[in-house]
Amino acid sequence: MSEVVATPVPMPAKRRAAQLFMLAGAVAIVMGAYANVGLAVDGVVPAGMLTYGLGLGGLMLAAYLVLAKFAPWADPLILPLVTLVNGLGLVMIYRLEVAGQGGASATNQIVMTGVGVVLFAVTLIVLRDHRALQRLTYTAGFVGLILLISPLTPVLGKTINGARIWISVGGFSIQPAEFAKLALVVFFAGYLVAKRDVLALAGRRLLFIDLPRARDLGPIIITWVVAIGVLVLQRDLGSSLLLFGGFVVMLYIATQRTSWVLIGVLLFVGGAFIAGQLFSHVGDRFDVWLNPGDPAYYDREFGGSYQLMQGLFGLGAGAILGTGLGQGHPDEIPLAFSDFIFAATGEELGLTGLMALLLIYALIVERGLRTAIAARDPFSKLLAGGLSFTLAWQIFIIVGGVTNLIPLTGLVTPFMSQGGSALLANWVLIALLVRMSDAARRPPPQAIQDEGLTQVFQR
Repeated sequence: MSEVVATPVPMPAKRRAAQLFMLAGAVAIVMGAYANVGLAVDGVVPAGMLTYGLGLGGLMLAAYLVLAKFAPWADPLILPLVTLVNGLGLVMIYRLEVAGQGGASATNQIVMTGVGVVLFAVTLIVLRDHRALQRLTYTAGFVGLILLISPLTPVLGKTINGARIWISVGGFSIQPAEFAKLALVVFFAGYLVAKRDVLALAGRRLLFIDLPRARDLGPIIITWVVAIGVLVLQRDLGSSLLLFGGFVVMLYIATQRTSWVLIGVLLFVGGAFIAGQLFSHVGDRFDVWLNPGDPAYYDREFGGSYQLMQGLFGLGAGAILGTGLGQGHPDEIPLAFSDFIFAATGEELGLTGLMALLLIYALIVERGLRTAIAARDPFSKLLAGGLSFTLAWQIFIIVGGVTNLIPLTGLVTPFMSQGGSALLANWVLIALLVRMSDAARRPPPQAIQDEGLTQVFQR
């Protein structure tokens, strides 16, 4: 009798085939939208459609093959959903390019998408076990802070449109806060796993809430000071909100105490209000938010409300069903290919298209949160939950700013807006979620061995 050998069991073939089918469907939808733009604008299919289609399809096929090899048990929905959003952003940038908006370049976007996919693949190949990041907790925190404050340095720092959130390296402009958010989430997850028992201890009770002990307020106070410093010194409300909001939510996940959320909200709102009274550039942000139609703000060259109002006009023109791809005037919105691509999309796809887009984002976040729930160790739960919330919070901040729900910030729409820093950082974020999803969904070794034996006996 021949010896029975237990062989590892890969992800079921049907699941991998379903993922490949969804990926192909996402690329097909993007190419259909791309053709629609050309037909609406010029009456013919765009000449570069085949190039862009093969480029996007080839990149996503490469991402799929790396995922199938190095993270075979990962959630099959994440990559197709991200592909769809990234592709729709590419279509809107092409739409703005043919409309003549300066700075819009679909070619640059497909190139940066390629670099993002390379970083996605490298992350999966190099980081075989995400739990190794826990050993780099304080290193990640140090790197995150250095990246966050680097725009303030006189040599590297660069001010664009009134905000000092860029650094210039070798002729390229980089927004380091986009990468700092990943390092800081790793730091928060590692720190809170180590300190969560202490931070969960209750102090005095106020009404129906158990307040934390005064001696445990140090971490949130330090994070608050850094966040307000970013707001005041860099004039970057977006990164400030993202940093502090992410820490407070991860603190809540770790301790399950609502009091931390209430303290965080009061600290940030109070700090932002005081900063608005003391620093004119902070106060201007809130004045523009409250009075966007005021001619004094509308006609201001920098920091005015012209861009915001044009975006609101575009959303109004789109109404429920939109003007149709290639049939609106999104190029009249300043920086529609970057900060205001959500408004440009709303004009041509309408409220219906925006709701579908937000639903796709919600599904990506939901898959990340499901990974957090399924994770087997506290660090993985906090890291997956923190990264998922960071993505969701960023979407809320930019959509809230464009629709004037909250003051406008310097963040961009994830995966859609043209810009290398945000796109690359978010592809790394997705790679981390995919890696943790693979670990969470992978059966225990004994279960794999038993299934392998079953398959051998069946043959």
